[in-house]
Amino acid sequence: MNPQGERWTTDQVLALAPDDSSRKAGGKLAAPGPWSGTGTDDGAVWGQCKGSGKKPYQAVVDVKGPAFRCSCPSRKFPCKHALGLLLLWAGGDGSVEAGVPPEWAGEWLAGRRERAGQRADTAPGGSPAARAPADPEAARRRADRRAQRIAAGAADLEQRLEDLLRSGLATAGRAAQGTSRPGGAGSGGGSWEETAARMVDAQAPGLAGRVRELGAVVSSGADWPARLLEECALLHLLDQGFLGVEQLPAPLAATVRSRVGLTTDAADLLTGPEAATFRDRWLSLAQHDSEDGRLTTRRIYLKGERSGRMALHLSFGAAGRPLDSALPPGLVLDADLAYYPGARPLRAALGARHAPAAPGPVPPGCGIDAALAAYGDALRDDPWLDFWPVVLADVTPIPAADGARWQLADADGESALPLDPRALGRPGLWQLAAISGGAPVTVFGECGHRGFLPLTVWDPAPVSL
Repeated sequence: MNPQGERWTTDQVLALAPDDSSRKAGGKLAAPGPWSGTGTDDGAVWGQCKGSGKKPYQAVVDVKGPAFRCSCPSRKFPCKHALGLLLLWAGGDGSVEAGVPPEWAGEWLAGRRERAGQRADTAPGGSPAARAPADPEAARRRADRRAQRIAAGAADLEQRLEDLLRSGLATAGRAAQGTSRPGGAGSGGGSWEETAARMVDAQAPGLAGRVRELGAVVSSGADWPARLLEECALLHLLDQGFLGVEQLPAPLAATVRSRVGLTTDAADLLTGPEAATFRDRWLSLAQHDSEDGRLTTRRIYLKGERSGRMALHLSFGAAGRPLDSALPPGLVLDADLAYYPGARPLRAALGARHAPAAPGPVPPGCGIDAALAAYGDALRDDPWLDFWPVVLADVTPIPAADGARWQLADADGESALPLDPRALGRPGLWQLAAISGGAPVTVFGECGHRGFLPLTVWDPAPVSL
């Protein structure tokens, strides 16, 4: 590694921006003019940016995290000053030279590295007193009580589904229009919310989410009876799976438990008695943030360079607050991962990092037929899967014959995959079309029953869509 460390690309920096306005504001600060005292070492970038006040804002970025600190009052993370500083550094024009961090930046960086060392001491081989042993008997009793509540909720939900099917799916449509009796199993949005609330009370958030999906299907107005029947069947299958979970094979039982909302603690996956970690060089394929008003969810898709395994790392935080984990697409991280148990493991917890993240290559991909086969294989193990992550190679985005939809076509033109309707209203579709220019490209995204949702395209650097 050179003295300044591996520089990121502009796209990798912009992928960290919390919104479009931050990208634009950061871009305006990506010039030497407003900056002074800039510098970098093998793990950080710092500088002072002139603002509206007399005192410049002090910005520092730990690029190994990455993590950000700025003295400005912005509640966005990273703020425009951190983005502008990283863009200036990524430009590689000599504006940000190697050096020693000033005291204000060094103190913050030293604190972060000290805390990282303390966390490392709690890993296997670290301080045995760092984590107090839990009472296994008390934990078992709590788990049993929760399982009983979920089973009661599943049984109640089965009765409601039976009532809906006995009265006919048409009652759900009439209820959505306010023409049927209130409170029935086939009632409109209010009744679905009431049923979902019962599942929340039963400590089964997974079941609650699927019940809300039933209400969304009825309100969609597009072929809702067929879709409602499909969703009811999947929900019935999940109910029955949990009610008979003890008779299922262990991997499938783990999938059912996770689908109803029973999760495994990440620390137990990484350091517990049955921990099983996989070390690989993990290429970040996409980083996508979504908000529901109260919670920000970050999805980072990874692919093992040696194993070829896909992984999904999830992190959560309060809306408007920074998330701990960030790995823009295109970076490779030498690290340990531990997969959550299941019949088709995908979600994983990030463990020890063995080297700083560095730019990686364009990932190898497959054709459309192979992508559909991969989703089918995953669906066989986990029938509740909405999609499976795949990298498509040499595909071209083209409008469908009706002009209202888009699809990805193989280079030979023999296979085509429709884009997920969610992609049609996003600016990323036009980015994808513009980058392609009618030529084949490499695209990563989610391949599922709705179609393909593109998340990243390589040009040849990765561009988030």
